[in-house]
Parts: sequence; C-alpha cells; structure tokens
Amino acid sequence: MAEHRTRFDGLRTGHRSVRNWLGKAILVWLVLVGGVTGRECPGAGQDQRPNIVVVFIDDLGWGDFSCFGNREAATPEIDRLAAEGLRFEQFYVNAPICSPSRCALTTGQYPQRWRITSYLNNRADNARRGVADWLDPEAPTLARQLQASGYAVGHFGKWHLGGQRDVDDAPAIARYGFDQSLTNFEGMGPKLLPLTQRPGQQKPGRIWADAERLGSPVTWMPRSRITSGYVEAAMEFAKGAVARRQPFYLNVWPDDVHSPYWPPVTEWAEGKRGLYHAVLQSMDQQLGRLFAFLRENSGVERPTLILVCSDNGPEPGAGSAGPFRGAKTQLYEGGIRSPLVVWGPGLVSVEKRGAVNVESVFAAFDLVPSLMRLAGTQFDEPVLADGEDVLPTLLGQSVDSRKAPLFWRRPPDRKTAPPALPTPQPDLAVRRGQWKLLCSYDGSARELYDMDQDRGESVNLANEQTEIAEALARDVVHWNVSMPADRGPELGAAAVREAAETGAADR
Repeated sequence: MAEHRTRFDGLRTGHRSVRNWLGKAILVWLVLVGGVTGRECPGAGQDQRPNIVVVFIDDLGWGDFSCFGNREAATPEIDRLAAEGLRFEQFYVNAPICSPSRCALTTGQYPQRWRITSYLNNRADNARRGVADWLDPEAPTLARQLQASGYAVGHFGKWHLGGQRDVDDAPAIARYGFDQSLTNFEGMGPKLLPLTQRPGQQKPGRIWADAERLGSPVTWMPRSRITSGYVEAAMEFAKGAVARRQPFYLNVWPDDVHSPYWPPVTEWAEGKRGLYHAVLQSMDQQLGRLFAFLRENSGVERPTLILVCSDNGPEPGAGSAGPFRGAKTQLYEGGIRSPLVVWGPGLVSVEKRGAVNVESVFAAFDLVPSLMRLAGTQFDEPVLADGEDVLPTLLGQSVDSRKAPLFWRRPPDRKTAPPALPTPQPDLAVRRGQWKLLCSYDGSARELYDMDQDRGESVNLANEQTEIAEALARDVVHWNVSMPADRGPELGAAAVREAAETGAADR
C-alpha cells in the first residue's frame, strides 16, 4: 500500500483546505448543475444543492423488484419510485461480492486498488486470500468530499469495509467522512444486532452477538424489522440537517435479503425462496417510510435524489437474476448487473419520468463523480478516478454510456465453491460497447458475448470474432496486472486440482 499512500499524500491537506470554500462550492453548483438539471438558479448565496440518498441493498438480484419483472413478490414502494423516476437496465456493480462492491461505490475506484477483492473476513482468512483487513482511511471517499463541501453525511446499515470477526481495530466509520453512523455486525461503532424468531418459538434468539465488542451502543431488535431501525435513524439525522438548512447525504444500506432470512413471524414462508420473498416484501415496506419522508420534504428548500440498487447478484436459490446467467460471486451478468432506480423531482427530466433506459452502460463507481458534480464539488487533483461523470444520463438528459471499458476480477476464493459453483469460473471480465469477454488470468479460455443480441450469455463467439476477442483479452489482462495482486491464481489452481481429484474419486 506504500505506492497508494504516496499517490494520496496530499489528500488530507486538501480536505482541510476544502472546508473553507463552501461558498465557492455553492457557486460551482450553480454553474455546473443548473444547466444539467434545468433548475432555475437560486439567488446569490442561497444553497439549494440537492439532498442525496443511496439505498444499496445486500444480495438483491436484478429481477427481484416487481418493476424489474418479479411476479412472485411485490415491491410497491420501490415500484412507485421507478414510476416517478427512471429505471436503468444496463447498470453494473464493480464486483460480484459485497466488500469490493461497497469499496467501489465509496471511493469511485476499482476496489483492487485497495486490495479489497472479496468479502472481508477474519485476519487469517484475509491473509490467506491476499485481502486487506479494512479499507485504508487514506482512500478518497464520496462521503468525505461531500462532508468537506458542507453536507451532513450519515451511514445507516451494513458497512463491511472494516471491523468484522476478529478485526476489532479497524478505523471508525467516521474516518471515511461520516458525521453519524449506525451499522450491523460488520462495522465499527454504534450498531443494530438481530433477534431471530420463527413461528412457535417463544423466546427470540440472537446471532452475531460477538460483534458487541466492535463498538457501542448496541441495540438488539428483531431482524425482521432491522431496516426500520436504520430508516428511523436516517430520518432523524436528515431532520437535523433540514433544521440547520443543510443539504444531507445518506447511505441507507439494508442487509435484510442477505441470508439468513428472518421475515416477520406473521409472514413466514416455506423454503429458501419463499423466506427470501417474505423478507424482500417486508424490506420494501420498511423503506417506504423513508421514501414517504423524503417525498414530503423534497423541493421544500432543495430537491432530493434517491438511488436504489444492489451490491451484487443474488444468492443461488433465493433471489432472481432475471434473464441473466450466473449469480453472486460470478462474473457472468447475474453476478454483476444490478437494478437501478433513480428518483428526483426537479432533477430528473420531467418527460423521462417513468421511462426505462435500456442503452446506457455504466457502473457503481461512476456514481461517485456524478454525485459530486450534482453537489458542486470534486475530488482534489491527486486522486486517480476510475469512475466517470454520467450525471446527464442519471437525470434522463442523455443516454450516453461511460467511455472507458469496465473490468472485473473474480474474488480470489471463488474459482469454485461447491455446491453452488461446482465448475471452475472465469477469472477476468471486460465490457466494452456491445461486447463482453470472460477469460482466465492469462487471457485464455475466452468467452465472448454480444450483449446487444445475447444478454443471457448463451452463444460464445470467441472463435468467430477472433480479433475482438484478442483485443479485449489483451486489455483485461493488462488491466489486471496493473492492479495490486491477490492470491486468486494460487487459490484457483488449488481449487481446480481439488475438484479434479474429487471428480476422479467419484468416478
């Protein structure tokens, strides 16, 4: 990490200085954003920068919202946002598993830059996989930059970027730019921990109790209602900002639809998928209170932008990836494509409300520069940004995609993972224009798909479109070697050997 510390040497000084130019930030917002949103510019010195809320849902599949095709469960609260806003069908996250996906959305950078390439676990397992124990607090973050420019910034929900299992000395969430936080068992500081109860059970159980030592105060509440706890805390925080006439930025990151699934006892269902859908519907209902609050307060003094998406694909047997191949931990579309709903009266183009964008290709780390532009701020010069500003697309003013290709590396511990992943998985993937390539670390074992014609990744064109496959393989291999390494190659080779030996023994 020495190399990366050098790159960000000027970051802290920049953050101190930037606190002194709130007035400048407001003027920048008037110039940069007024033209994009079509809003009338406020009077001099009047801060009308928008509130921003990012709802980042754990392990939700592309096809799980009913507005994205789910016919087995209803999500009316999120569906209403989509009907009043925009829905994006070619939005990606930057990893098929939680911690690196969260890292990308937090920093605007590939998570490989910070050695976060799989879920953060205990110290021994992190070392085994070549993964950091926590996100380096020197990393640039959207939250810190918004805080420095005058926003009230809060995090409510799952963190999973440091502070889990035996990693009890990770930086506080406040170190990344948050004025207030309330998290779950995978984060430092104040937290909500879950009580569990099934039909016929008299006394609730407890899970993840060891996380009490990772910060206080700790509040125990039913897992089936835990999103409402995050929502209430987020609303109280927002009310304080409104009283101060201060714009706010909220992370609301629920973990309901990550296993184990504990719906309300009165809504209990049978089977893994039934329990998942019961939890999904309950989460939607609990988020509805937040959406109602934001709807009531949006436009009174400033507009509000809400974004709702998932951190990665669904767990097999639970959520749905819709028409896509693959699931959580895989580089096929089902693991990395996420639903995205954007709502923002006064910000989203009026004639595009209720529209579905099926063209624009961009990813979670692109939200960072886009939201900073919306807030009238930007990272300091030393920051190397991987995300691109796609704000006009987010607001329905354009259908432009990001310009640079998107690259992925599989989690180092997910070459195989029986029984869900019995066969060896591709190591790398790249999406450029209509083409997507998956391959091994050395560029071999190529799978090339035309995403315009075959979004289900069913027809491998690598042997027909050889020049395209060669160029994409060269690009993704070059990108991969330019990033800090993890232990994916060693662990993958061992997993393949083990699978072959097991198969031979079974025969």
